Amino acid sequence: PRYLPTSASRQLACRWREGSTLTSSAARRMFIEFFKERHGHRVVPSAPVRPRGDPSLLFVNAGMNQFKPIFLGTVDPRSEMARYRRVVNSQKCVRAGGKHNDLDDVGRDVYHHTFFEMLGNWSFGDYFKEEACAMAWQLLTGSYGIPRDRLYVSYFGGDRTLGLEADEETREIWLNIGVQPNRILPFGMKDNFWEMGETGPCGPCTEIHYDHVGGRDVAHLVNSDSSDVVEIWNLVFMQYSREADGSLRALHQHSVDTGMGLERLVAVLQGKRSNYDTDLFTPLFSAIQQHFRCPEYRGQTGVADKSKVDMAYRVIADHIRALTVCIADGVYPGMSGAQLVLRHILRRAVRFSTEVLKSTPGSLSKLVPTVVLKETDRVSQFYHLQIDTQFLSSLKQGRRVIDRTLQNMNGSTVFPGSVAWSLHCHLGFPLDLLRLMVEEKGVAMDTEALDRLALENKKVRAQTQASEHDSCVDLDVKVLPELQGLGITYTNDLPKYQYSLGQDGRYVFLPCHATIQALICGQGLVPEVEKGQRCGVIFDKTCFYTEQGGQDHDQGYFTQEILPDVLFPVEQVHLVGGYVVHQVTATERLKRGDQVQLFLDEGQRLACMVKHTATHILNHCLRQLLGDGVEQRGSHVSADHLRFDFSVKVHQGISLSIQQLQEIEKMIRDIIEGNEPVYIEELPLKVAKGIPGLRTVDEVYPDPARVVSVGVPIADLLKGHNNKPASVELCCGTHLLMTGEIQDFVVVSERQIAKGVSRIVAVTGAQAKEAREAGRVLECEVDSLRVRLTAASPSLPGIHRLSKEAGLLIDAVENTAIPQWQRRELSNQLKSLQRSSNTMIRKLEIAEAAKKVQSLLKKHTNRSLVVDTVDTDSISVVMKTVNQYSDQAPGVMVMLLSHQESGKVLCACQVPKGFSAFSANDWALAVCAHLGGNAGGSDTVAKGTGSAVDIAEAIQWARNFAEGRMQQR
Repeated sequence: PRYLPTSASRQLACRWREGSTLTSSAARRMFIEFFKERHGHRVVPSAPVRPRGDPSLLFVNAGMNQFKPIFLGTVDPRSEMARYRRVVNSQKCVRAGGKHNDLDDVGRDVYHHTFFEMLGNWSFGDYFKEEACAMAWQLLTGSYGIPRDRLYVSYFGGDRTLGLEADEETREIWLNIGVQPNRILPFGMKDNFWEMGETGPCGPCTEIHYDHVGGRDVAHLVNSDSSDVVEIWNLVFMQYSREADGSLRALHQHSVDTGMGLERLVAVLQGKRSNYDTDLFTPLFSAIQQHFRCPEYRGQTGVADKSKVDMAYRVIADHIRALTVCIADGVYPGMSGAQLVLRHILRRAVRFSTEVLKSTPGSLSKLVPTVVLKETDRVSQFYHLQIDTQFLSSLKQGRRVIDRTLQNMNGSTVFPGSVAWSLHCHLGFPLDLLRLMVEEKGVAMDTEALDRLALENKKVRAQTQASEHDSCVDLDVKVLPELQGLGITYTNDLPKYQYSLGQDGRYVFLPCHATIQALICGQGLVPEVEKGQRCGVIFDKTCFYTEQGGQDHDQGYFTQEILPDVLFPVEQVHLVGGYVVHQVTATERLKRGDQVQLFLDEGQRLACMVKHTATHILNHCLRQLLGDGVEQRGSHVSADHLRFDFSVKVHQGISLSIQQLQEIEKMIRDIIEGNEPVYIEELPLKVAKGIPGLRTVDEVYPDPARVVSVGVPIADLLKGHNNKPASVELCCGTHLLMTGEIQDFVVVSERQIAKGVSRIVAVTGAQAKEAREAGRVLECEVDSLRVRLTAASPSLPGIHRLSKEAGLLIDAVENTAIPQWQRRELSNQLKSLQRSSNTMIRKLEIAEAAKKVQSLLKKHTNRSLVVDTVDTDSISVVMKTVNQYSDQAPGVMVMLLSHQESGKVLCACQVPKGFSAFSANDWALAVCAHLGGNAGGSDTVAKGTGSAVDIAEAIQWARNFAEGRMQQR
């Protein structure tokens, strides 16, 4: 059907054709209205950038992602999506990491982005090539008023090796539309044949390209990576399916999938050569200049942009859009998968803002309101939490290493891959950022060395940590007498406790200067080790924490004073017989007596300190809530989370109730918000054990022992002057100095791991805020389901759909990191909703079956054999109809079939008890096998499925089978 444009669409189009600038918002709105109003498309909202149930993707990277179930044929036939025929939308997309990765190119040119909007229209078994091409041409040249002589189109030119003919149909369509023959260009598989993956739907595509210059014939620049002639719209025609053997099979249903980047379209409509000169980015550039107080943006690239200021503008503007949208959609920077990619984007933005534009820490958060999101406050707060001196200090250290390395390269134009890999692994530098930093100095990266080191690292990581740990400890034990015989003193590890709070409230970890006392390699001590050898290093002193008291060992590196540019990453740290052994793989020669400087991974250490102090507070609050019978049974502290195992001597049930979980979190948050001081003091063990309320575990403590008290000075504890209960423990771990650094606390899991022993897993800081946000989202979804179920019309398809949604929500609640109290609350609500929906379904099915039975009884009066069809898509309804029919007509053999639109056949049957000619199971098996399916049941009742084109033939076959068996009897 043809649709007339709205007055708003006509006015927008007219204004643009008169020469006024069309805003990006207006361009987006015109696209949506064109397909909705004129061509009857359904408007579907953008999906979040976090893929829904698609582990193959890090981010949503194309408009078609959310429609993959339709293309793959996996869409639930009872879902709303199954009814999609014509669809239009604007999809938020991120292309960074994975197969589609534009991160390295962002900023270098004027058209690459990590975040962009994809405008698209789709046809699922509705219109095809002719209509799709006509709509696209009408929108571009009519509504948008783009001159025809600026446009070129490409089409699939065929592939002889695959036996694919050229898509002459599309070429003829463009000719009939009026495109000149010299502007219709054939290309091969690479440019004009689109595939979803190694298998699945695929087909030829036709692309529309735009010449920014005009007034010339530049067909040779199409698909040549020219910045003057760019693709603006891709129309994909899904007409094949790629099979596992590589062959192509024609699809029964043809579909159309189109995509046009809003950023490129707006550049065309606003007469700009650069996407970054459009109103999608100019407000951000103004905000950058205002808040960073830097030179204005000039739009230069390459050698013209010598200072990299313009590149920094583009990087920051693009990355702040990507980060803000991702965080608003619930994807936060982290340590794996999409979160790791986002972390790289964040660090790349920080680097350009601080090093190139010389901004102050925290400046990025000021740009968030310009991106215009509802979650501005939450996202801004996240930037404040994430962008701090930890990465900035690493950035400065990395820059010093790079500068020294460049000075010592003696004219070489290839930067050492070993140095780059060390910076990547141990200072958190994204590799693309490192490449950019060295390329700024006119030096190339040694990519071959990087690839080799990455492969070696992968092999090392594949080895079990247990075997590595055991081999190192055993080796150390063998050389202990030799160490002592040489008079080598035990390692002084007190520097691990030497840190402080600066005036700005941030922790300061001082570097540790040390001397190599011993090198352990193979089966004994050696005077030196060569580059590449794995060894244990013992220093006279160290600031590294060894794995003790349930806390992970520190990470970091050391450098030789004579070679400060070479980093020696510390892989593991063990305490054996008073000696701290640092396990490393030498990156240069090491000798006994070398002077070194040790550097901690400050972010990892601080995260462990946060979790360890939070563990003490949790232990204390559990005791306050549940009584003195709480006993610690184990704990583990890592940078990511804390784990605490406990038992309760006198307690009604080991699992904490919802109210108790809420109370625990509240008690802990009160201590966090109070920003209470943490007091640490070393005392004689006997004195320490005399402190009232001291918590200990079944361990052998050193003497003297370290006492850690939260909120109460240890001197007051010794004098008995404490007026409030306090967390007091013997502990060798590293702790915060003030509780406020914990920021937030959420119990994400609490379960019984053994009889009488419960395990709590908790997160802090930004992770805790993520968990709360995820809980709020799920709570809204459950509330929505409850409202819809209460107001649902009494129809089986609707209730079935809501029941399935409840099941999916139950899985989401169970597997998402949210507050444990909320998990139990939502689980209880969902189970109740599911019970209600199941009850409604049973009642509706019984009622529907009763109606069908009455109709069948009238149709088959006084018959001993009944084979017929019923109209339903539920095997349960078929079965209930059979049961009710048999109840009302005893002695009748009845089989009912339901033929689905897909060709699937549902089958159920029942025969009288004691009937000897054949069983219900035999009858159902025979019929369903004839239909290519299977069945099962008992002598009297059975059910199954199959498929058929002609249901009348199936009915006759079932009747003949029964009559034949009865005659044989």
